[in-house]
Amino acid sequence: MNSPRLSIIIPVYNLESYIEETVLSCLNQDISAKEYEIICVDDGSKDRSLRVLYALAEKYTNIRVLTKNNGGVSQTRNMGLANAKGQYIWFVDGDDLLTPNCLKYLLDIVE
Repeated sequence: MNSPRLSIIIPVYNLESYIEETVLSCLNQDISAKEYEIICVDDGSKDRSLRVLYALAEKYTNIRVLTKNNGGVSQTRNMGLANAKGQYIWFVDGDDLLTPNCLKYLLDIVE
């Protein structure tokens, strides 16, 4: 597979109530799933966040789940960045929602 144009990195810590909606908003887009990846980095969550992430990754081929011991959001983002394959990077918080169908517009602007 060619490298994706965009890597969306989502740090996750105890976001069971929010993370599915956040990831689904990242998937509700107007470009092919082959053009972007979603990297969810679990920072040692104590709730069911990791289970939610694994279930989403089973359904969608452009989602990757990474795990690490709790170390804070900076370490978590850096782990995602080290594993990103996209030409462009977008950090999204685990309780944020992306506007539907915004990725094509944003990528057109940066390119």
